[in-house]
Amino acid sequence: MSDAAVEFLLENLKQLLLYNANLIFDVKGQVEFLYNDLSLFKAFLKDSSEKRNKNETLKELVKQIRDVVYEAEDTVDTFVAQAAVHKSRSSIERAFHIFDYPAKLRSVGKRIEGIRAKVKDIYDNKKFGFEAIQDGEGSTKTTKEKKAPIVEEDNVVGFEDEAEKVTNLLTGGSDELEVISIIGMPGLGKTTLAKMIYRDPKIEYEFYNRAWVYVSQEYSRKEVFLNIWSHFAKPSEDMYKMTDENIAKELRAFLEKGKYLIVVDDVWTEDAWNDLKIAFPKNKKRSRILLTSRIKKVAKHANPNAEPHNLRFLTPEESWTLLVRKALGTEEFPKELIQHGRHIAKECDGLPLALVVIGGILLEKGTESYWWEKVAQSVDAYLSMDQEKRMDNFIVLSFNHLPYHLRACFLYFGMFPEDYQIPVWKLVRLWIAEGFIQQKEGMSLEDIAEEYLDDLVNRNLVMVGERRSNGKVKTCHVHDMLHVFCKNQAAEENFFQEIKRFDQVTYSPSNPALEIYRRLCIHSRVLNYISSKPFGPRVRTFLCFSSEEIILQAEHISSIPGAFRLLRVLDAKPISFTRFPTDLAQLVHLRYLVLSSNFKVLPPAISCLWNMQTLIVETSSRTLEIKGDIWKMIQLRHLKTNASTSLPGPLAKSRKNKDDSLINANLRTISTIAPECCREDVFARAPNLKKLGIRGRLAKLLDTKGASSLFDSLGKLDYLENLKLLNDVFPQPPSEGKLPTLPQRYKFPPKLKKLTLADTLLDWKHMTTLGMLESLEILKLKDSAFKGDWWQPEDGGFRALKVLHIGRTDLVSWYASTQHFPRLRSLTLRHCNSLEEVPFGLADVSSLHIIDLYCTTKSAAASARKIQQHKKKMQGKADQQTTKSNGFKLSIYPPDQDQ
Repeated sequence: MSDAAVEFLLENLKQLLLYNANLIFDVKGQVEFLYNDLSLFKAFLKDSSEKRNKNETLKELVKQIRDVVYEAEDTVDTFVAQAAVHKSRSSIERAFHIFDYPAKLRSVGKRIEGIRAKVKDIYDNKKFGFEAIQDGEGSTKTTKEKKAPIVEEDNVVGFEDEAEKVTNLLTGGSDELEVISIIGMPGLGKTTLAKMIYRDPKIEYEFYNRAWVYVSQEYSRKEVFLNIWSHFAKPSEDMYKMTDENIAKELRAFLEKGKYLIVVDDVWTEDAWNDLKIAFPKNKKRSRILLTSRIKKVAKHANPNAEPHNLRFLTPEESWTLLVRKALGTEEFPKELIQHGRHIAKECDGLPLALVVIGGILLEKGTESYWWEKVAQSVDAYLSMDQEKRMDNFIVLSFNHLPYHLRACFLYFGMFPEDYQIPVWKLVRLWIAEGFIQQKEGMSLEDIAEEYLDDLVNRNLVMVGERRSNGKVKTCHVHDMLHVFCKNQAAEENFFQEIKRFDQVTYSPSNPALEIYRRLCIHSRVLNYISSKPFGPRVRTFLCFSSEEIILQAEHISSIPGAFRLLRVLDAKPISFTRFPTDLAQLVHLRYLVLSSNFKVLPPAISCLWNMQTLIVETSSRTLEIKGDIWKMIQLRHLKTNASTSLPGPLAKSRKNKDDSLINANLRTISTIAPECCREDVFARAPNLKKLGIRGRLAKLLDTKGASSLFDSLGKLDYLENLKLLNDVFPQPPSEGKLPTLPQRYKFPPKLKKLTLADTLLDWKHMTTLGMLESLEILKLKDSAFKGDWWQPEDGGFRALKVLHIGRTDLVSWYASTQHFPRLRSLTLRHCNSLEEVPFGLADVSSLHIIDLYCTTKSAAASARKIQQHKKKMQGKADQQTTKSNGFKLSIYPPDQDQ
């Protein structure tokens, strides 16, 4: 996207001039002139974002801008990479290259001069194009201010009767395994209906063993089976190495034991069903498969003995209701908009996706009649088309109404596999690394990115998968039709290239596409692709999606950094590196890096990556030592590892004079570090930390040295909100690492909102300390966090606590009431095998909406059922629907405990 490209290049040049001007010293003046020249484009692109879609002159100008911006970016980035390599050479090596470097300087100087001339030509032409459109229609209108986010309803308009029919099919019938199918055209709401049924408390009660899996047009059978398994247990490392047939056997053996429901969403072919059905045993326990498909023949093949449920279109009145909700977020409708609104609802022809997409456009326009009339006229232009083509045009219409800063963010969804549930933390960090997020005063880049995502959700372009306990989006995805649009639109703009089912026989390493596209996403046969020795001098992003772990042998270790010298984003999680690729340190433009490995040391060269924002290292080793001076990486925002990681001290030899006072104000996440690294001088370098994970022998945190302990340094982290304390004393048993006590309340970070403890084996009396943490909203007590058979909280504690999770423990008696947890919303108990009952006093906590019991005692399950009955009585209606936000949801596993 031209808009995002200009924004990113300007910010990149600014950072270069501010922090690394030494690399471009000989061409600094020319780079400054280039920065000023390109700044002229920024306002023009912003002003023309809505007009350019209808004006061919503007379209051509925007294309020219994109090309010249990419040329400028390539020139500067290539020179910076070469300059960094030259600077890292020894004096002998520099002498050897004495004639090369001056020649490169002259070359880059000439190229920048040529680019500046092109910028001038485009800007002169731009004035004519801009004036031509300035007099055009609608130039005087402005959009309304953005509305507050709207939380999606659990129930969707018009689906209540459909849901009841399918639910009856699932709960009725014979004891045999049955396949129930929902069929209908794209955008009709098959997945929405299936989700509504899947989340229905009646279905959750009937089928505790439930799983949801997306299949789509192109799928990996192994990945499908692993996804199903992940609903019941975390797949082991050995399972990832199994064949798909062996995983299917494991899955069959598990499902054979009880009643289950598997939703198989978006099946395209009969062969796909034949591929997958081997994992579903016919156990005669009234188990069910709920299948969705666009194709009736597929549904009939899956179950020849039953007619599939053919999803109907919405009625005119249902269409009207849905449009009003999506466009205004309310049931009330201004009289002056009724004529246009009714017309739009009618022309959407009962197709829910069309209504929500058009509603997303209108939501941003507010209640100004002008915009409703304009949208109604746009809808009229598609009347003669069939429904699918009309839907495609509605999506284009919605995209054209997106503000320029959201367009690249939206197209980015096309890089992920279809129906892939995207973790929001990952999406947000990728957007930031790609340069899509524009800085706002007083807000972090992460908060701005989440605001962008909320905006796309409110426009009904992005669907929420799961939400976090605090209500924020945890995972998301886009509808199939929107996913296709993103890929098609991206192809037009050379935004990214998708590589699927790579075939080395037909592939040429000199593929001209790599000369055009700046992003690659690879979905399968990754090793084959790397072995083909690709070369992409302009590629900035390399995203790898694969369900299989790929071990990269020595001869291929340097293939990626060698082929893609200008990478900004490298997510190679499925690829396991047997050693650290030394030439990775030459990728000085890297901002986002995910490495999987078995190494125990991150070498000093890692600190050469001075642009790095997000560094994620997953290793099979229990410990990791970072020898690189990460404190020099002042752009670093998130450092995340799964091992107990040792950080370099802040007084590293490489730091002298001015560097000695270096503070990284950007650093937000450090996880997980060794306890001995939790020193005050370390944290003084990262004063704005929001998330911290500590793994290792936690007793070291509490050891008093003189008058203080290492834990005291945590209390000085004024912005820390999320703290994980994972006690790991391997190879000794956890009992050897029992913590004698907790630090006093004032030693905890003052703004701590979320705390996770594991294997600390604390006595329950120390919960009093945690109860006094005034900002604590989420408390997760993982396995063996606390030990002892009795717990009674202190009155007045946990004033802000909303979520309580208690893992494996020997707790027997627990006394609690609304005095102890006045704001509790969610309670989860897992493997509390000795607990006699869930405190009945919690029934009076009005905010409590969820209790989830997993492998507890029958008496605890029975007590939870009493709480549920009391809740219903207090609500005044025994049959009140529990799917509404003010309902109460009880989940018990295994189901026989619920008797």
